[in-house]
Amino acid sequence: MLPSVAPVSSTSAIAPPAVGLGLWKIERSDTAAMVEEAIRIGYRHLDSACDYGNEAEAGEGIRAALNAGVCRRDELWVTSKLWNTYHDPRHVRQAAERSIRDLKVDHLDLYLIHFPIALRFVPFDVRYPPGWIHDPSAERPRMEAVRVPLAETWGAIEELVLAGLVRRIGVCNYGTSLLRDLLSQAKILPSVLQVELHPLLAQEKLLRFCREERIAVTAFSPLGAPSYVPLGMARPEESLLNHPLIVATARECGRTPAQVLLRWGLQRGTSVIPKTSRRERLRENLALFDFTLSGAQMEAISSLDRGQRFNDPGVFCEAAFGTYCPIYE
Repeated sequence: MLPSVAPVSSTSAIAPPAVGLGLWKIERSDTAAMVEEAIRIGYRHLDSACDYGNEAEAGEGIRAALNAGVCRRDELWVTSKLWNTYHDPRHVRQAAERSIRDLKVDHLDLYLIHFPIALRFVPFDVRYPPGWIHDPSAERPRMEAVRVPLAETWGAIEELVLAGLVRRIGVCNYGTSLLRDLLSQAKILPSVLQVELHPLLAQEKLLRFCREERIAVTAFSPLGAPSYVPLGMARPEESLLNHPLIVATARECGRTPAQVLLRWGLQRGTSVIPKTSRRERLRENLALFDFTLSGAQMEAISSLDRGQRFNDPGVFCEAAFGTYCPIYE
């Protein structure tokens, strides 16, 4: 049991490095080389997760870069996430230790609850990563929810900090109500919230709440639709990379549309973790610190907000996994 003490930050309230490499959807065969190259050109923030299925390969890239003396381990920020099937406190440490082992590090700089969704446990030796569906061979494959209080999962994650396995802890895909509940019970406060953020989903109220509570925010899918079009979760015409305002702003700044979108995220005070499988994009996505968007440009881009969420379990879980699972309503 954790001692009864006043809540504290998880080691410190330091935010992740401003730009990171998101590892979601990078093919396993490409991951090690991409991670090693990213570190070589200056990335110090790597965003991984059990569910991405490529942590072992990411670990190969990390080890190669460290062995080559590109940087020290203490200069890297490595994030991983607790998957839905490991919410029961009995499985939290085992899940974290598996990610640490796969990533070939001795600790995680940040460990996040991936979704506020608890699913039935799948043993590690049965299937890893376990995915969303409990039994893919079932006559009617579907998710199988279990009733594990989020507070119990958080308590087990707090123990990872006390054990020295992780430096900071936080959550993904939480709104203000879940954050308020967490803050009311936590003994170690969340350092980071990671959520979908881009001009079509600006989430101004959530950002303001996190600023007031001193919770750093990391924006996933900062470019919006492109990662979701191949999955059928977004339409090509929803891509901000081709939006007239973004294209015009990029021309004014002498930058690419992607750089404008990422710079917008940085100037709002968030970290951004764009994913790319193209090496030439690695440098482009990191080259964000020698230009600034004007106040008028920021306001115009922010006005594109229409609450468009692409990564919504209330939509994709039913379509892909046979289970209705809303979490934002």
